Amino acid sequence: MLNKNQIYEAVITDYTSEGQGVAKIDGCAVFIPNAIYGERVRVKIDKAAKTWASGRILELLERSPHRVSRDCPVAKLCGGCSFRHMDYEEETRLKAERVRTCLNRMAGENLETVPILAAPTCEGYRNKAQYPVASQKNRSYAGFFRAGTHQVVENDRCRILPEETDRVKDAVMDYVNQFRVSVYDETTHKGLLRHIYVRRGAVSHQILVCLVVNGRSIPKVPELVARLKKIPGFTTLVLSVNTKPGNTILGDECITLHGPGYIEDTLCGLNFRLSPRSFYQVNHHQAQRLYEAAIAQAEITKDDLVLDLYCGVGTITLAMAKAAGKVIGVEVVPQAVADARDNAVRNGIENADFFCGDAGAAALDLEAKGIRPDVVVVDPPRKGLNADTVEALHRFSPRRIVYVSCDPATLARDVALLKDRGYRVKNALAADLFPRCAHVESIVCLSREKADDYIRVSIHTEDLQAKAN
Repeated sequence: MLNKNQIYEAVITDYTSEGQGVAKIDGCAVFIPNAIYGERVRVKIDKAAKTWASGRILELLERSPHRVSRDCPVAKLCGGCSFRHMDYEEETRLKAERVRTCLNRMAGENLETVPILAAPTCEGYRNKAQYPVASQKNRSYAGFFRAGTHQVVENDRCRILPEETDRVKDAVMDYVNQFRVSVYDETTHKGLLRHIYVRRGAVSHQILVCLVVNGRSIPKVPELVARLKKIPGFTTLVLSVNTKPGNTILGDECITLHGPGYIEDTLCGLNFRLSPRSFYQVNHHQAQRLYEAAIAQAEITKDDLVLDLYCGVGTITLAMAKAAGKVIGVEVVPQAVADARDNAVRNGIENADFFCGDAGAAALDLEAKGIRPDVVVVDPPRKGLNADTVEALHRFSPRRIVYVSCDPATLARDVALLKDRGYRVKNALAADLFPRCAHVESIVCLSREKADDYIRVSIHTEDLQAKAN
């Protein structure tokens, strides 16, 4: 066990899933933020347990060639960007390596490499922001949570957001401070404004502003709308009613104060309606490449029935409808299902059905009705597939499963379960939808092919790049 406040010399040999550097000191794993693989450092231990410790760099003894100067003044405090201290080459390398390592260690694969779809830009790519608000010394402000805390770090300009998104934040906070609108206090459960939620269409440039409130109304709505109308693209203002304690951001009820209550955007050549609770990938350009790769791996034919679990507003579902005989989307959020059905109509797609429900329960219900898909696409939340969904996939026995994931660990766990049920990994691909942040997307294609027929297919990232452009 290491000693707290003791200073040690160490070499960074790995990264955590959150992007911290990892060093081994006297057999103990030490987690060190703002470190880069290969660097030799002097580290001070801030916390020490029996098998692990955490610390901070006091001195860089050997500096990585991938280290760069941070271009954000609050990067060390804000919990959003984990990799502003390294160049993008190292960031994409570690993300691809994380996917490869998880699949090899947890799913029993033996992948030498996993290709990654690197982003063409790390600036202004996020089409959604959720700003928590706070108050101090009679002044309210918005920003992002400090890593591991609910302390709000104020940030005048976030580099991964479009400028218009920050302008919305500033306009709302100007309104809040002028009219003394109270902000929410987690400890007392008092105060009105909890979060500022902004969604901007990457193609349409339409802006949805959603204020998450501990109540059902806000004062001086015309004055707020007048401020927001000065921002190009402002389309609609919505209240999300959240009066429950806890960390959940959006409430179950939305009240439209101005405009239609939704925006529109274009993805994969299709037009989509997006409400506050609609799932939509935050990086438009990379999402399009991700979906194109997923559809290519599915190898859909006009004779196929395709099931899309966790379908959101139907982005992948409707994109696959062009190639399939019929597609079925399943999503647990009612508003997202309503948006998906509307999106099918607005795009003239008649071979798509959408059902509202839990993925596992819906899959079992479809099986009971005798519906057996040829291809299944799953894009679950970070917790991955539940046991009912895994069992339903096993009984469906589709010839191919395309698993889109935002968490390599739960992806690898579920891949192992599906391999136990007769599937084989055909290929794996990482995709960076979150430049400068710790998360990474990935796609694994599984097939029911016999082991003798198993052929690993490599993804040609150059072709995907050309197609995306």
